[in-house]
Amino acid sequence: MKHLLFLCSRNRLRSPTAEAIFSDYPGVEVDSGGLSDDADVPVSEEQIEWADIIIVMEQIHRSRLNRKFGHALRGKRVAVLGIPDDYELMDPVLIEKLRSYCAPYLP
Repeated sequence: MKHLLFLCSRNRLRSPTAEAIFSDYPGVEVDSGGLSDDADVPVSEEQIEWADIIIVMEQIHRSRLNRKFGHALRGKRVAVLGIPDDYELMDPVLIEKLRSYCAPYLP
């Protein structure tokens, strides 16, 4: 079982959409969180430790992740999708991008 952690800024639109669409995907377990102080679900060190692959939406998220959790990232694979904050929750275009961009990280 592969553990995927999806991160965006506030865990309100992009990462919860990713968590929802991959939650029933065979061979993976998913979780999501946000890197901003006002995130609905702020990412925790426990989530970082749990994850096999951490998938962030933008390069700024990778920078924030490194700043906040650099000590916990040793040996972790971090992927940057390059999906800007231009979509609503469960937006069909966002779903299509997530499915396409995440394909290399799925079993």
